Amino acid sequence: MNVRPLLVCALLVFAACTPRNIPGTQIPDTEDTRAIINVMERYRAALEARDAKALQGLVSKSFRDNAGTDDPEDDLTYDNLPQALPTLFSRVEAPKVDIDVRKVDVKQNGVATVIYYWNATWRAPSLLDKPQRDSELEQMVLQKEDGTWRIVTGF
Repeated sequence: MNVRPLLVCALLVFAACTPRNIPGTQIPDTEDTRAIINVMERYRAALEARDAKALQGLVSKSFRDNAGTDDPEDDLTYDNLPQALPTLFSRVEAPKVDIDVRKVDVKQNGVATVIYYWNATWRAPSLLDKPQRDSELEQMVLQKEDGTWRIVTGF
């Protein structure tokens, strides 16, 4: 009995059953992961454009971010974004942001965590003479609301 054809058939069946990933990533290619990556790209583009309204449109009404501090005065919420973002953006020039999404974990309850690496450069002439740079591994949490993924935290 020739086993080679059976082995080839078995390999083809296993290859067909493996989940597909989004090209260039280890992220499963699903409708949700593609939508989440689209939100991340829109987030990146809005930061570069310093577009407060576009960012506001990406966040959930339950959005809250502590800005990495224990001080509640600098917390960002859905309600204070329209005032906080234009003030912040007025101090920043020429932002350039690269986002590399490393992992998307979609839960059954409509919440997803995104692990991403961001690399940003910008100028803040009123504060510092030299261009600034930041690179960091970050986490963002999104929630599916009425069929749309929205940012809950992790700005």
